[in-house]
Amino acid sequence: MTTLASPTAQDLMNRDVWTIAPDMHLVDIVAFLQRHKLSNAPVTQKEGNQQRLLGFISEGDCLECLANELFYGNPSPVQTAETMMKRHPTCVTPTTDIFTLTSIFMSHKFRHLPVVEGPMLLGIISRRDILKSLDKYYREWSETRDHERFPVDLHEIMNLRFLVGK
Repeated sequence: MTTLASPTAQDLMNRDVWTIAPDMHLVDIVAFLQRHKLSNAPVTQKEGNQQRLLGFISEGDCLECLANELFYGNPSPVQTAETMMKRHPTCVTPTTDIFTLTSIFMSHKFRHLPVVEGPMLLGIISRRDILKSLDKYYREWSETRDHERFPVDLHEIMNLRFLVGK
């Protein structure tokens, strides 16, 4: 019996991640998200050739801050990624399996999760990545299961039913 290895975050994550600097202003963040067609992005600080994850900022965070500024007036100090971001975002490790990832996405309604090793950002995984991978995994599993379900010749089994007494 062959067992399929379940995919992990490192197998599915996007390693080429658009990030936001902590000192980026609100209007620049909105433009950045729109330009790159992103619903959210990690806020990072460069350390050598790696990116330290500081937080996560979403379209929702920007909507709230823009609406507040328009309604209440300009805040002091000016809104930046550092003042707006969600600190300590839920993260996963590269070895987090697809079933744990699915559970996190379903329980929290996230669209994206940062993949980290310690404080360093390695990539981003999305709900779409999980769906695509689960679909592929399911199809492979189904094919394997069909073969395992009928390991013997069906004609032989059907002929044996007449040999069984009452």
